[in-house]
Amino acid sequence: MIAGTRRARQIGYAVGALVLVVVLWELVKLVVPERGVSIGDQRILPRTSDTALPHVWSVITVLGQKDGSGTVGGTLLRTAGFTFELALLALLIGTVVGVALAVVMQRFAFVERGLLPYIIVSQTVPLIALAPLVAGWGGKIVIAGEPWRPWMSIAVIAAYLAFFPVAIGMLRGLQAPSKASVELLHSYSASWWKTLVHLRFPAAVPHFLPALRLAAAASVIGAVVAEISTGTAGGIGRQIIVFAQQATGDASRLYAAVLAAALLGVAVTAVVGLAEFVLRRYSRPVGARSSSGGTR
Repeated sequence: MIAGTRRARQIGYAVGALVLVVVLWELVKLVVPERGVSIGDQRILPRTSDTALPHVWSVITVLGQKDGSGTVGGTLLRTAGFTFELALLALLIGTVVGVALAVVMQRFAFVERGLLPYIIVSQTVPLIALAPLVAGWGGKIVIAGEPWRPWMSIAVIAAYLAFFPVAIGMLRGLQAPSKASVELLHSYSASWWKTLVHLRFPAAVPHFLPALRLAAAASVIGAVVAEISTGTAGGIGRQIIVFAQQATGDASRLYAAVLAAALLGVAVTAVVGLAEFVLRRYSRPVGARSSSGGTR
C-alpha cells in the first residue's frame, strides 16, 4: 500500500513537472515578442518566432508529417532505436570498466592514490575533441578479421563518459562497511574475495545504483555527441543535425528530435530501474563508510 502510494506520487510529480514546462513554454511564447528582448546589444530574452520557438502542439503534430518514405515520427523512432542500442552497450562497457577499477582501487591503496586523480582528470577532456581521435584510431584496428565499425567508436566514446560515475560510486560503496564488520569477517578467516562478495558488494549497492543512473544519462549524451562528432548516420544525434539544416521557417522537426533524444535518456534510465528492482534487498546502507586509510 505504501509502495503503491509512493509510486503514484512519483508519477504525479513527473506529470506535474511536464505540465509546468508546457505551460511556461507557451507563456513565454505568448508574452515575449517574436524578436526577443534586448538591452543595448545584449539579448536578455530569446526570440519566440516559430523558427526559434514553435508551439508545443506544432512539435507534436509534426510527428505525422511525411519524411522520405515514412513520417517524422517513424524516422525519430528508428534513429532513436539505433542510439538506444549503442547507449546500452556503452553503459554495459562503462559499468564493467568502472566496477573493475573500483575493485582494484579498493584492494590496493597505492592504486587508488595513483589512479583516482587521473580518472577525475579524464572527464575534463572535451568529448568533441576526443571523438575524432577514437574514430581515427579505431579505423586502424581489425578484430578477428573484422574491420572497426563506426558504431564501435560511438560505443567506446559513450562508455568513456559512463565509466566515471560507476567507478567513483562503486569505490565509495566498497569502502562503506565499517572497520568492525571487516574485522569480523577476518576473524572467521574469510578471504579477501569472500569479504568482497559477502560484505563489500552488498554494502556498495546503495552507492552503485545512483551512480548507474548517472552513467545511463552519460551514455546517452556520449552516444548523441559521438554521432554528431564522427558524422555517423543512423542515430538520433545525426538526425538532429539533419532537421536543424531543414529548419528554415519552422523548427518543429528540430524540437521533435531534441524531445526524442530526451525521451531516449528516460528509456535508458528505465532499464536501470530494472537493476534497482533486482537489487532492492540491498538498497539500504550497510554500516558506516570507513576512512580511506582503513582496513582493506
